[in-house]
Order: sequence, then structure tokens, then C-alpha cells
Amino acid sequence: MLIHGFGAASGHWRHNAATLAAAGWCVYAIDLVGFGASSQPGHRRRHPLDNRLWARQLQAFLEEVVQARAVLVGNSLGSLVAITCAVFFPSWVEAVVAAPLPDPTLLMPMRRRRPRWRRRLRSQMVVLLCTLLPLELVVPLIARTPLLALGLRSAYSDPEPVDLELRRLVAVPARRPGAARALRAMSIGMALRPRAATAAPLLERMAQPLLVLWGSDDRLVPVRISERLKAHKPDLELSLLPRLGHCPHDERPTLFNGRVLQWLRERNQAPGAPVDA
Repeated sequence: MLIHGFGAASGHWRHNAATLAAAGWCVYAIDLVGFGASSQPGHRRRHPLDNRLWARQLQAFLEEVVQARAVLVGNSLGSLVAITCAVFFPSWVEAVVAAPLPDPTLLMPMRRRRPRWRRRLRSQMVVLLCTLLPLELVVPLIARTPLLALGLRSAYSDPEPVDLELRRLVAVPARRPGAARALRAMSIGMALRPRAATAAPLLERMAQPLLVLWGSDDRLVPVRISERLKAHKPDLELSLLPRLGHCPHDERPTLFNGRVLQWLRERNQAPGAPVDA
């Protein structure tokens, strides 16, 4: 099960799905809510748009479509969604590959639980600030100008993969009417999620095998964050990919696919029989 990162969609696995399928795996990729061709909802207090909701979406897809346990392979935000699903719905997840696993909370010191009035005040401030941001102007501006290509190149060590296909993959959903609304909703949701939904406590609760692949030249999420992971899950396997950026699966797909398949073989994870959806 392939899970894309922030701003991307299922098509970002354009150089991976066929290779994994040729190795005998039944491969699926999904557009998370708010991205790609999925719905673009606004902020909802009762059902915030954060990694818990995306994990529920993933579990529902596994139950209704795949109808079997799966190995989850995520890029960036998709990695956080994968470990969230592994913790909250363990009966549906065999193992996880995270490439990489970003979460700014990994660099923050642990704090005591704030009083209720402070949590309420913080929540109101986050919602106010995100509401005031002119995302309806900013999102179309980025999607329709060279700023998009500039931003994408920051995620790659080698600019060659930032081609027309990739730019369209990101730009088309960003031009939809609900794009700014969904970005505001996920900004609020991710900022206000409880500590139990952040990477450190999720890793501490996670029982499944975990492979973390991290580009050594990642400019978006510094590689030093990877050094914090084993403190929370000592049995994970970490592999640095030399001279690669934030999207190693798309920048060097042959290397990425080989590492994933090798790790699955070493873990005695065999491809299951395809399921008729």
C-alpha cells in the first residue's frame, strides 16, 4: 500500500508501483483526503484533517478494497500516516517502510500537559491565524507560476525528476476550488493534534517492523531528525541513501525499490495473492 506525501498524490509512485507488482506484490496507491482527486473538505472540529483521519481512511480502504493485511510504504506525510495506521489499526498492518519520517515534534522537548484554558486559547489562536492567512490567493499563485517548480526542486537533490508530469501531478489538485480550504483545514488539524498522534509516542507504541529510508541530502527534513527515531523504537532499521533528497522513491526509484524488496525478503515478508476488488 503506497501512501504519498504532502502536496502529492498516488501518481507520485509512478516509478515504483510497476516494479513492486512485477516482484509479485499486489500494489495499491491512494489519494489521501485533501490531496489528488480526493475530496477537499474544510475544517471540522469533530473530525479534524490530520494523520488520525488519514489513518482511518487507509484502514477503511484496506478493509473494504484490499481485504487483507498490508505492508505500508509512505513518503514524508504518508510515512506518518502509515505508522499512525499501524498503531491504531494493528490487525491491518504487517510492516511499514517510511521514506522519510518527518514530524517537527521529534525536535521539541517534552512538556507537561497545559491547563485546559491554555489549550483552549492556543486552539483559538491557531484557528484565527490560519483563517487570516490569504490561502485563496497564495495557493493559486504557487500552482500557476514557476514558484511550484522551485518548491519541488527543493525536495530533490537532482532536479531532473522535476518534469512536466510531476508539476502537473501537484498543480492540478492545487487549482481545484477547495484546495485552499483543505490546506487551511489540515494546517489547523496537524497543529492541534494531541501528543498521542505525534511521531514519538506512535513509534513507542508501534509493534510492527519498520524500515526508515532517509536521503542524506534532504533539505526539507534534516537528516539529524533520523537520529532521534531509535530512542522511541530501538528495533527499527535506518538506512541513509547517499546524495538523495526528500523523495528518494522518485529520485532514484531503482535504488529505492531494491532496498524495499530486499528488506521485505529479509523479514520473510512474501507477496500475498492479489485480491479481486
